[in-house]
Amino acid sequence: MTVERYLRLAAGFFVLLSLALGQWVSPYWYLFTAFVGLNLFQSAFSNWCPLMSILKKLGVRSGEGPGTSTAQTAKI
Repeated sequence: MTVERYLRLAAGFFVLLSLALGQWVSPYWYLFTAFVGLNLFQSAFSNWCPLMSILKKLGVRSGEGPGTSTAQTAKI
C-alpha cells in the first residue's frame, strides 16, 4: 500500500472510532473528529499531513513521483 492509501485508511478509522467513543464514552471525543476533519481540510491545500511524514519515515512508499502512473498505482 502507498502513503496515500494508509492516510485515507487511518483518517477513516479515526473518524469512525471517535464518533463511536463520542456516542458511548464522552461527547468530548467529537473534538477529535473535528481535528481529523480540519487536518484533512488543510492537507487538501498544503499537500502535507503529519501522518504522511511519519509513514514516509517508516519507509512506506509514495504513489507519486517520476515513473509512477495512475495505472501502476491502481494495480496495488
